[in-house]
Amino acid sequence: MQKTIKLIIVGIFIIILGVFYLSLNKNSNYDTRNLVGKKLSEIYIESFYEDKYLTNEILKKNNFLLINFWASWCSPCRTEHPILMKLNREKNLSIIGVNFKDKKNNANLFLKNLGNPYDFLAKDELGKHSINFGIYGIPESILINNDLLILKKFVGPLSTADYEEIKSIIIKK
Repeated sequence: MQKTIKLIIVGIFIIILGVFYLSLNKNSNYDTRNLVGKKLSEIYIESFYEDKYLTNEILKKNNFLLINFWASWCSPCRTEHPILMKLNREKNLSIIGVNFKDKKNNANLFLKNLGNPYDFLAKDELGKHSINFGIYGIPESILINNDLLILKKFVGPLSTADYEEIKSIIIKK
């Protein structure tokens, strides 16, 4: 009987060590570079202001679309905001803002104080829809064409270099 208990304990110990070993060898970095060149799946996100929804049909109406994930509590979002305001003036580009895990009053105040660069504003109160876009932090932006093909993903606040790159992509068409 004692031999059986010892064998069970040793077996459990070996299984636990095996699980730890496999976990240590697994890449835990969340890599979204493989999203570039792929099409967006079915999109259905609630509008920030009304009972409208952001859908694939709305996305297909634009030559190029920059989807920006942001929040009023996000300091880097404030840093990138002037770039978004400049991009808003580009004729061949529409900007969609997805407000991420934010309070509506705070988001409205943010846009009132800094300006609203968005052609459509959606909300993702629980952060569940952002996962479909491969978003794991904010700010992040995704540039797509009217075929819903992801052309570029920007992790972190948009910079002047990103602005120039986006401009060069949308002017080519």
